[in-house]
Amino acid sequence: MRKFMAAFLCVGLSGAALAAEASREAERLTRAAEVINEVMGTPEKGIPRDLLNKAVCVGVIPSEKKVALGLGGSFGRGALVCRKGGTGAWGAPSMFTVGGANFGFQLGGQATDFVLVVMNAKGAEKLLQSRAKLGADASAAAGPVGRTAEGATDVQLQAEILTYSRARGLFAGLSLEGQIVKQDNEANQRLYGRKVDPKDVLFRGTVPAPAAAHALDVALMNDSPHGGEKILLK
Repeated sequence: MRKFMAAFLCVGLSGAALAAEASREAERLTRAAEVINEVMGTPEKGIPRDLLNKAVCVGVIPSEKKVALGLGGSFGRGALVCRKGGTGAWGAPSMFTVGGANFGFQLGGQATDFVLVVMNAKGAEKLLQSRAKLGADASAAAGPVGRTAEGATDVQLQAEILTYSRARGLFAGLSLEGQIVKQDNEANQRLYGRKVDPKDVLFRGTVPAPAAAHALDVALMNDSPHGGEKILLK
């Protein structure tokens, strides 16, 4: 009887831990939606709408109270959402991490949000690799801000990924060259309750979006209902 009770207790605690982790991913999605709404709520200081309309994916890393520390530096956790097929409706999120040797220094001890705007199919495909180094595997540049991209440089217009940060209410382009982006398969498994292929989640549309992603999809749909570039998966 004691062995049965012990096993039952272990199963219960394990289930509670998994539920807590899934809830944490859901909270991250909610905060990501808030970041998009707040950033785009001030058009003069947000992501240029014409650039957002060209984007195939948007990644958001909302600030956390504690920055995770690992070998070689710090990293942040976020969610990547793409247009189905590259040009369709915004779909289900795939969780990811970004970090590197100097990522912690970019945080500067502040509560900092990061936004990655993936501008074309090549950039999206590179982010789906097991790991992608910004500036090496995928061209990246600090993104322009404002109502339009009229003042953007050639480097910004040709980049596969535009990167931004927001700290103390100030939203601006920030270079994340050298940082490593990885798909967070463990977080995806917690969020969806099973193993999923990021390609199925982001582009094929075969994985239904969880309820927690609704606010983020609505935020992106309100700001950019159409656009992107057709993605032909290999």
